[in-house]
Amino acid sequence: MYTIERTDFGYQITFAGKMDEEELHEWIDDSQATLQDSPDEFGVLVDMRDLKLLNDDEQQLMRDGQQHYQDAGMVRSSVILDSAILTLQFRRLAKESGIYDWERYLNAGTTDDWHQQAVDWLVDEIDPDYQ
Repeated sequence: MYTIERTDFGYQITFAGKMDEEELHEWIDDSQATLQDSPDEFGVLVDMRDLKLLNDDEQQLMRDGQQHYQDAGMVRSSVILDSAILTLQFRRLAKESGIYDWERYLNAGTTDDWHQQAVDWLVDEIDPDYQ
């Protein structure tokens, strides 16, 4: 399951459960349609607290989707996770897709104010890695 919501800072995307290839293709298509009306620059908060691990093909689709956001004007993103394994997987995906430099990861299980830290990074470039 996924949702894409327009926000003051850009977009909030929520992923939950097991995302198979068909659903990831739907997310990519929906994202492309949504991004047609995007501002020149925006931030993206990605809530992956309830997402299950992705296989190799699904990871490639996630990288493809991330690239669409970058190409459309994403300047920063915050990724919210609740699993050490998933955090490692997505850090690697970000490095492979070239967005790691402006993407920050927050563990909702260890950070009580994860939402505020995520928005602070997106809006004011306050790096949660150095707080």
